[in-house]
Amino acid sequence: MRKHRAEARWNKGLKNGEGEVKSATGAFQSKYSFASRFGDSNSGTSPEELIGAAHSGCFSMFLSGLLEKENLSPAYVETKAVVTLGEVDGAPTITKIELNTEVKAEGLDNEKLQQLAQDAKKGCPVSKALNAVPEITLQATLKE
Repeated sequence: MRKHRAEARWNKGLKNGEGEVKSATGAFQSKYSFASRFGDSNSGTSPEELIGAAHSGCFSMFLSGLLEKENLSPAYVETKAVVTLGEVDGAPTITKIELNTEVKAEGLDNEKLQQLAQDAKKGCPVSKALNAVPEITLQATLKE
């Protein structure tokens, strides 16, 4: 099994502090803060944004693989994720993830796309890891 590594460092207190997250490979590095996570700052990332990136990336790759198993060659699978950070019992909680995917593949029809997209939603490793999220929605669109 391959192990993937990342790290984060947080400095100071919750509201007046700031931190940095990065991948061990050096491919990704970003600052984050209370404001970028809970407020209206677009300066830096948030753990939820990273979850959205991971989920949309995993889902797109998994769906592409399912398409290939059906002898369909995708031109692209593009997925956008919206991760909602709400509050449950007074604690910050991821309450919803919305996946919106667009697929272009020669010979693919909408019925097959909907089936395979649902299979990808259930089967991709990140989806499986996020089973605790109360609601994960999926909208799949076929591009001609």
